[in-house]
Amino acid sequence: MGSGCCFRSTRMSKMVTPPAVTRMKAVLQKEMVREFLAEFLSTFVMMVFGLGAIAHMVLGDKMGSYLGVNLGFGFGVTMGVHMAGNISGAHMNAALTFTNCALGRMSWKKFPVYVLGQFLGSFLAAATIYCLFYTAIIDYSGGRLTVTGPTATANIFATYLPDHMTLWRGFLDEVLVTGMLQLCLLAITDKGNNPALQGTQALVIGILVVIIGASMGMNSGYAINPSRDLPPRFFTSFGLGRQVVAPRTVVGASGGPPLGAYLGAIIYLIFIGSSIQQEPQNHLCCPRPCLTQPMTSSLTLSLCPRQQTFKSSSPMAPVHCSCI
Repeated sequence: MGSGCCFRSTRMSKMVTPPAVTRMKAVLQKEMVREFLAEFLSTFVMMVFGLGAIAHMVLGDKMGSYLGVNLGFGFGVTMGVHMAGNISGAHMNAALTFTNCALGRMSWKKFPVYVLGQFLGSFLAAATIYCLFYTAIIDYSGGRLTVTGPTATANIFATYLPDHMTLWRGFLDEVLVTGMLQLCLLAITDKGNNPALQGTQALVIGILVVIIGASMGMNSGYAINPSRDLPPRFFTSFGLGRQVVAPRTVVGASGGPPLGAYLGAIIYLIFIGSSIQQEPQNHLCCPRPCLTQPMTSSLTLSLCPRQQTFKSSSPMAPVHCSCI
């Protein structure tokens, strides 16, 4: 009898959820909180793979290569898309978040939430890589951390222009390379055009990053992402001082990508997005001036926030649609 009472009491106690846990679950179910955490974690994963690959190239003698860096960032992006694509869209890039907001794909009130998640994830990734390769960094640099020179280690964490590049050439380089990124991303995810097969978008986007690095990464290191460059740069400033945030090293990597992403999206809208899209259910999506598709990957944009589609009553009847 006593044991039965004890059993019932234990069973009932297991069913009681502490108020703190209940409140935490309620907070974590909020849309913005989930999007923040998704951006944080996906950016962390991307940056750990990418910065780890750079560390191998810089510190590991024959254990790393530039191709390895491209593969590290490319497939880091792929893993990030798989991790957060259906929650936040896995932007992992403040330039792409900016473009989504500027073109009406998402509310501006989400912009700081996304960017904060990305920056914190990137900063933590830089700290993780520093701790992971600490002894190798000290051995390689002789205990003297530097930004330039034969034993420089700051380039593990952020991009720095070579001597032949001026500030403005670096800026324009980032504008062009990020524009190419955005242009191709829209093509990959645009269901009204010729998108990647369902389920392969994350892989194709990763391959795109590899191709960009292999073909256009030499001049400025293809930062193409303020969330990739700024937080690790701030992390290294604790040990290397203000030289890591000098205008020549920051303007291109941080200012060029937002402009490039926006221009890339506009170019896609003008040249490709104005074509009429035929869909199999006997209706058309807005032929102009916009292109709207569901977000299926990290970097998908919608160039029209509002859409109305009118299905025809007969398979042979004319179809009408409008954007309002």
